[in-house]
Amino acid sequence: MAKQDQATIIDVVAANVRQLRKAAGLSQEELAHEADLDRTYISQVERQQRNVTITVLARLAAALGVGPERLLAKPPAGRKRD
Repeated sequence: MAKQDQATIIDVVAANVRQLRKAAGLSQEELAHEADLDRTYISQVERQQRNVTITVLARLAAALGVGPERLLAKPPAGRKRD
Protein backbone atom coordinates (compact mmCIF):
# COMPACT_ATOMS: atom_id res chain seq x y z
CA MET A 1 0.00 0.00 0.00
CA ALA A 2 1.39 3.39 -0.95
CA LYS A 3 2.09 5.93 1.78
CA GLN A 4 -0.60 8.22 0.32
CA ASP A 5 -3.18 5.39 0.61
CA GLN A 6 -2.30 4.93 4.29
CA ALA A 7 -2.86 8.61 4.99
CA THR A 8 -6.16 8.44 3.16
CA ILE A 9 -7.56 5.65 5.34
CA ILE A 10 -6.43 7.51 8.46
CA ASP A 11 -8.28 10.57 7.17
CA VAL A 12 -11.40 8.50 6.47
CA VAL A 13 -11.42 6.92 9.93
CA ALA A 14 -10.82 10.32 11.55
CA ALA A 15 -13.68 11.96 9.67
CA ASN A 16 -16.06 9.07 10.33
CA VAL A 17 -15.30 8.94 14.06
CA ARG A 18 -15.82 12.66 14.39
CA GLN A 19 -19.04 12.72 12.32
CA LEU A 20 -20.57 9.72 14.09
CA ARG A 21 -19.55 11.01 17.52
CA LYS A 22 -21.18 14.38 16.85
CA ALA A 23 -24.29 12.73 15.38
CA ALA A 24 -24.60 10.66 18.56
CA GLY A 25 -24.29 13.82 20.65
CA LEU A 26 -21.18 12.55 22.42
CA SER A 27 -18.21 14.56 23.59
CA GLN A 28 -14.74 13.15 23.02
CA GLU A 29 -14.63 12.35 26.73
CA GLU A 30 -17.94 10.46 26.60
CA LEU A 31 -16.83 8.45 23.56
CA ALA A 32 -13.52 7.69 25.25
CA HIS A 33 -15.37 6.42 28.32
CA GLU A 34 -17.68 4.22 26.24
CA ALA A 35 -14.74 2.77 24.28
CA ASP A 36 -12.50 2.47 27.38
CA LEU A 37 -9.91 4.83 25.86
CA ASP A 38 -8.34 8.10 26.94
CA ARG A 39 -9.93 11.35 25.72
CA THR A 40 -6.60 12.50 24.28
CA TYR A 41 -6.51 9.31 22.20
CA ILE A 42 -9.90 10.17 20.67
CA SER A 43 -8.64 13.67 19.94
CA GLN A 44 -5.55 12.26 18.21
CA VAL A 45 -7.68 9.88 16.13
CA GLU A 46 -9.92 12.74 14.99
CA ARG A 47 -6.88 14.88 14.10
CA GLN A 48 -5.32 12.08 12.02
CA GLN A 49 -2.46 11.65 14.49
CA ARG A 50 -3.25 8.04 15.38
CA ASN A 51 -3.28 4.94 13.24
CA VAL A 52 -5.74 2.81 15.20
CA THR A 53 -5.42 -0.94 15.61
CA ILE A 54 -8.19 -3.27 14.54
CA THR A 55 -9.05 -3.82 18.20
CA VAL A 56 -9.44 -0.08 18.84
CA LEU A 57 -11.42 0.31 15.62
CA ALA A 58 -13.85 -2.35 16.88
CA ARG A 59 -14.13 -0.67 20.30
CA LEU A 60 -14.82 2.72 18.71
CA ALA A 61 -17.42 1.21 16.40
CA ALA A 62 -19.18 -0.55 19.27
CA ALA A 63 -19.20 2.65 21.34
CA LEU A 64 -20.70 4.50 18.36
CA GLY A 65 -23.27 1.79 17.68
CA VAL A 66 -22.04 0.91 14.19
CA GLY A 67 -20.12 -1.91 12.55
CA PRO A 68 -16.35 -1.45 12.14
CA GLU A 69 -16.79 -1.31 8.37
CA ARG A 70 -18.70 1.97 8.79
CA LEU A 71 -15.56 3.64 10.17
CA LEU A 72 -13.59 2.51 7.11
CA ALA A 73 -16.13 3.59 4.49
CA LYS A 74 -15.22 6.61 2.40
CA PRO A 75 -17.93 9.27 2.50
CA PRO A 76 -20.01 9.59 -0.67
CA ALA A 77 -18.62 12.07 -3.21
CA GLY A 78 -19.74 15.60 -2.51
CA ARG A 79 -20.48 14.96 1.17
CA LYS A 80 -19.35 17.86 3.32
CA ARG A 81 -16.90 16.98 6.08
CA ASP A 82 -16.96 18.57 9.53
